[in-house]
Amino acid sequence: MRDRMKVTALLDDKLIHDIRVFSGGKNITESIVIALTEWLNIQKLKRLNQEIESSPLSFAEGFNAETIRRPNRRGKA
Repeated sequence: MRDRMKVTALLDDKLIHDIRVFSGGKNITESIVIALTEWLNIQKLKRLNQEIESSPLSFAEGFNAETIRRPNRRGKA
């Protein structure tokens, strides 16, 4: 079982209402967990995009689609 933390937070009723509607959670706790998890995933994607932007992926010298297709097509009719 995961560690859990009980939290008391003062949140605007409209915010909680919107979170429940958009998240589709069964209750307030599940709705907030869904919302926070999605927010965290977005932040991780943003960080990954920044890393790729600062250090883009590159292919090995001489790599191209034809050299990859050739071995995969051997033995096929």
